[in-house]
Amino acid sequence: MERLGGISAFVEAAEAGGFSAAAERLHLSRSAVGKAIAKLEQRLGVRLFHRTTRTQSLTAEGQLYYESCLRALDEIRTGEALLESGKQEIRGRLRLSMPVVFGRQCVMPLLSELMRQHPQLELDINFSDRRVDLVEDGFDLAIRTGPLPDDPGLMARKVANQAMTVCASPAYLAAYGTPRTPDDLLGHQAILYRRSSDALSWSFPIKGAAPRQVTPPARLKLDDLTSIADAAADGFGLAWLPCWLVRGHVASGRLVRILTDVPALSFGAHVVWPRTQYMPPKLRLMIDTLAERLAPMME
Repeated sequence: MERLGGISAFVEAAEAGGFSAAAERLHLSRSAVGKAIAKLEQRLGVRLFHRTTRTQSLTAEGQLYYESCLRALDEIRTGEALLESGKQEIRGRLRLSMPVVFGRQCVMPLLSELMRQHPQLELDINFSDRRVDLVEDGFDLAIRTGPLPDDPGLMARKVANQAMTVCASPAYLAAYGTPRTPDDLLGHQAILYRRSSDALSWSFPIKGAAPRQVTPPARLKLDDLTSIADAAADGFGLAWLPCWLVRGHVASGRLVRILTDVPALSFGAHVVWPRTQYMPPKLRLMIDTLAERLAPMME
């Protein structure tokens, strides 16, 4: 308890800008706050504040420790909010953004079930393959697939892996043969996914080396994954698509997965949200639900 008291005094002093202001917030004397922080510094073996007769400011070590304390306090507040949420209905509005096809096919069934379980939960959903600015555009949460760039203003949690596969229709394979290696793809027609003006290469992991990038020749380039799957099923060429997207076509026999002995690339799927000191129960519920339920659907 003494340790927690020292941490509480430290955080208040860091946020209030000095010991006197922290003492007012905590209803303690300035001397009590100073002694609590001094004991904390002695225990940690570092100086947390630069002190003058009038001001106190964080040292570099103090800033690092302050950020760690904030993360710990976030978890405590979240735990309290979750306990409180058990006493009342999850309610309120959440704005979400997610990729179009992935969102419609994989995420929406989970969200529909969540809304049935929590009638007071309101969802405002944006389907877009554009990476929105969560803060500027006013979103509470976004789902993103592929590499996730560092952004100090965002928190992230991985919720699934999205494995890729090469596939083609039985008619195409009967007419043109079945590729056995990634290099064989260069002798076939493909249907490529185009983002902006560039068609994305197909990538195959190689242990201990950079992935093998292959761009097969293509008569057809599309910016919609569902249309690519349909075109491949109609025999227009090979396609490189997420396994979850072609599962139904494979089950029905319209598509055949090939190069199954070759290591497949897997993209991470993450939920991201603006960094905050407090996570509302509705946001925690959404993140936990996606983390628990989305991964099995990607297998």
